[in-house]
Amino acid sequence: MTAKPKLPSVAVSAEIRDRIKKAKHRFHANDNISTFIEPGDLDALLDEVAGKMEGVLESLVIDLDSDHNTRDTARRVAKMYLTEVFRGRYVPPPSVTEFPNAAYLNELMIVGPITVRSACSHHFCPIMGRVWIGLMPNEHSNLIGLSKYARLAEWIMCRPQIQEEAIMQLAEMLMNKVTPDGLAVVMEADHFCMHWRGVKDTGTKMINSVMRGSFLKNPALRREFLSLINLKN
Repeated sequence: MTAKPKLPSVAVSAEIRDRIKKAKHRFHANDNISTFIEPGDLDALLDEVAGKMEGVLESLVIDLDSDHNTRDTARRVAKMYLTEVFRGRYVPPPSVTEFPNAAYLNELMIVGPITVRSACSHHFCPIMGRVWIGLMPNEHSNLIGLSKYARLAEWIMCRPQIQEEAIMQLAEMLMNKVTPDGLAVVMEADHFCMHWRGVKDTGTKMINSVMRGSFLKNPALRREFLSLINLKN
């Protein structure tokens, strides 16, 4: 039988959870908890999740002794969740260099489409989509490099999410970092919890938006942004 990782007497997940509770912080599926992760925790957490995932596979009546395809699946799945799919929960935000708006730019800026990948927090099924970001900077805004929008979006999306909350988190972070007069975020995505299960409808997409500042107050600006992103492309 596959050798199970030797787990410590006190699970590292319990230690992390205790730190969070003592600090009176939230640790919902789409929260970042990197502040409470100490050196070595993620390696120990990988062992813990792999051991528990092996128990899940056994409860699904999968022969882990003789099935060569699933012999190491528990560890592969644990590693995938911790270092890829849910990475945005466990690591700090990416480093973002901010530049002053030296040229006093105050015209509409649009970034996108940014390809994003997430997982539905209801079924852990993939969410695959695109994000567009519109900005109306002012003379006090901090400008950031084009690639950084994609990195920040990835950091937010790499957690168990629901689409409505994900783009609100992204909008809040960008408002704090860039301090524009206005911000617009639109996301269009396929939800595999509809593709794989339930109604099994492969044609339906979800589109939602968050508008802040001048995009919320100025209908003409909002129409200009929405016409330029052209979701049909």
